[in-house]
Amino acid sequence: MKKITLILVVMIVAAGLMADDWNMAADLSLTMNQNAYSDNWAGEERGSISWVFNANFLAEKQLTAKLHNKNTLKLAFGQTHTQMVDELTDEKYWAKPDKSTDLVDFESMFRFTLGAFVDPFASFRDKSQFLDESEEETKIFNPNTITETFGIAKVFIKDDTQELSTRLGAAFKQYFDSNLDDNTNDGGVEFVAIYTKPFKENMIKYSTNLNLYKPIVYSESESLEGSEYEDDWKQVRMNWQHDVDISLTSLINLKLYIQLLYNEMVIDEIQFKETLGLGLSYKLF
Repeated sequence: MKKITLILVVMIVAAGLMADDWNMAADLSLTMNQNAYSDNWAGEERGSISWVFNANFLAEKQLTAKLHNKNTLKLAFGQTHTQMVDELTDEKYWAKPDKSTDLVDFESMFRFTLGAFVDPFASFRDKSQFLDESEEETKIFNPNTITETFGIAKVFIKDDTQELSTRLGAAFKQYFDSNLDDNTNDGGVEFVAIYTKPFKENMIKYSTNLNLYKPIVYSESESLEGSEYEDDWKQVRMNWQHDVDISLTSLINLKLYIQLLYNEMVIDEIQFKETLGLGLSYKLF
């Protein structure tokens, strides 16, 4: 796996050196919410301030007649600051902020455009977070999930009104956590479907990303044999994201994000996350 990862990284760097005139896109957004209560408020509510920063970058190019490269980088970080009351002095103070959002997600995909019904592809992905606060010592860019995928891809629709693409392949995942003595890895089959559509002259943009992963091998499977969790790693994992971005003005936007997660190794239920915020947005290019 290390050799495969190194080869993919070299391919990404080589692509940057051999090509220009990339199709580039980048947008930044900052959303905030705030509420406050008077000192004589007869209730247990507390003032709070929450903020989320998002950045999305895209760089893609048809490198040659038979090779297309697409790179995406998603960054997100947010915190919630909550006002507390000291039980001894009855004075208000702001507690240490809690992290509400944290994501660093980079993916590079090479698609071989051979003119067939489907295109072979190879991709590299690294998913992490800015701050790991799970232990007493805060660590940066930890943990990391690295995925190499090889398979077939199909672009069903790609024009000014919408885009629909899917891919299916063999995926190999490595999980690196500096808080653990041993790191794990697994391999299986991954399906990805991505759909984007703008409305009203790009004033409203909707995108959805469905990722399904079925593990077939797992480095720690033997240690789980005989336990009540021995089959959890075999179950299909789902990550389904929805983004709705509404531009109210050139700088002010309304952003809705919904995520559905299922991973039986974490919890035997579908997890739900929803974020709705009004804030500032800016398109770099």
